[in-house]
Amino acid sequence: MIALRSFVFNLIFYINLALFLVLGSEFFLTPRKWSVRALQAWGKSALWWMRVIVGTHIEVRGVEHIPQGAALVAGKHQSFWETFAILPCLDDPAMVLKKELTYVPFFGWFIYKFRMIVVERSAGSAALKDMVKRAKEELAARRQVVIFPEGTRRAPDDPPDYKPGAAALYAALNVPCVPFALNSGVFWPRRKFLRLPGTIIVEFLPPIPAGLARKEFQTRLQGAIEPATARLVSEARAAFGHK
Repeated sequence: MIALRSFVFNLIFYINLALFLVLGSEFFLTPRKWSVRALQAWGKSALWWMRVIVGTHIEVRGVEHIPQGAALVAGKHQSFWETFAILPCLDDPAMVLKKELTYVPFFGWFIYKFRMIVVERSAGSAALKDMVKRAKEELAARRQVVIFPEGTRRAPDDPPDYKPGAAALYAALNVPCVPFALNSGVFWPRRKFLRLPGTIIVEFLPPIPAGLARKEFQTRLQGAIEPATARLVSEARAAFGHK
């Protein structure tokens, strides 16, 4: 039954995405923030379909820590789920995304419309400089810059592998950083089509103040995200029996 529900959800998820990209093409012509609101509505619709078909709910904790103005937001990346589920949690998110996504027809065009921060990962230090420049532009518009510090999806039990991008942004932007932890990888396993029932928890953690040395920030960021993530993963496994 789980396999069947997973198949149905995956089918509807991508049909829903395609409809948004094609039928929502008028959002190329609207002000950027209106277009972001449409993006957030699509994210909510995907969460609704997942709840109805698979039985997967979402719980957001630490809402008092969610920034309303300019801030850096950095969190765990376990699955594709958080790339859309985080969007409705924030007022005006500007996500750091790999450039390869911009090559996808319609999807890539919307990335530029939303003014997301595109990174050419193969460009090395030049990519970091460009990322910082773009992040400053979006921060000036009072947006929340969102980055996954490990740069790619990691399974729940994988050891942490934090890249320098989040620390580079923190050092350059001079704003607080709000970490977040989650357990999405338990319910949306990476590189698998199964979608499992239960409750995915996203927990926003107390902000790390601006002005710390880069090494201290990196230590505090990882020290906040990793134990909270391990706790949420253990909680999910104990409650729902997933591996």
